[in-house]
Amino acid sequence: MSRFPSCSLVISTYNWPEALEVCLLSILHQTVLPQEVVIADDGSREDTFKLIESYKSKFPVPIHHVWHPDNGFQVGKARNRAFAKSKYDYIVQIDGDVILHPKFIYDHLNFAASGYFLSGSRMLMTPELSKKILKEKRTLISLFEKGVNNKLNGIRFPIMSHILSPLYRVGEKKYYVKGCNMSFWRQDLIDVNGYDENFIGWGREDSDLAIRLMNNGKTKRFLKQRAVMCHIWHKVASRDYEKINITRMNEAIQNKLIWVDNGMDKYLNELELHKI
Repeated sequence: MSRFPSCSLVISTYNWPEALEVCLLSILHQTVLPQEVVIADDGSREDTFKLIESYKSKFPVPIHHVWHPDNGFQVGKARNRAFAKSKYDYIVQIDGDVILHPKFIYDHLNFAASGYFLSGSRMLMTPELSKKILKEKRTLISLFEKGVNNKLNGIRFPIMSHILSPLYRVGEKKYYVKGCNMSFWRQDLIDVNGYDENFIGWGREDSDLAIRLMNNGKTKRFLKQRAVMCHIWHKVASRDYEKINITRMNEAIQNKLIWVDNGMDKYLNELELHKI
């Protein structure tokens, strides 16, 4: 019997099947696999559908595709739908434009503990290296390759993790998380109603979720030098709504918010109705 909790891996994606394929290939190389993969699709086209269908037969665990129509940046909504669809006790959340270290899932599940949620870092690549990696469909990246940035984040060094991780629980890092590298107990997400879908466009929706989890008595543990991943370069999303989203996030801090009305519960209710 495994000492790890049962796990759903949630992957958010939008119209980039080339990156999603490399991400899926890196999952196949994990030393510990999730029990299922749930793809949270924010409105991709048919080419993404076809890619996902082609990989369902290649995976040793089920792949579920949760899609909604493209209506601008709604990653929180896509993730909430995927959370509701997921079946297992623990949820690891990544983006579909990352390449995972072989022990990525292992690290998240190894540190999964009651009362905690986790977040980690990412290593970055230049556009040139990213293009090469996508063309080669390569999942192993050397820190010494030209085009690798943020190299410290690419080093899996468990001893240093114990030293550096506590620094991300205080000061300006208190609410710092990376939505592309997080994990939670599914019930903890239900208790705060998942992502706030009132966030418009890119920015701060992940921190808002972390704040509400902390307001509900959960502790953030940052996996520095563990849960290593590499982010494939892409153009930066529009920051037009960032100031509005920062204001909304600060309201969650000031008002000690736990629950949001526009969250994942409506999808849970839909699933219950389908069972009747």
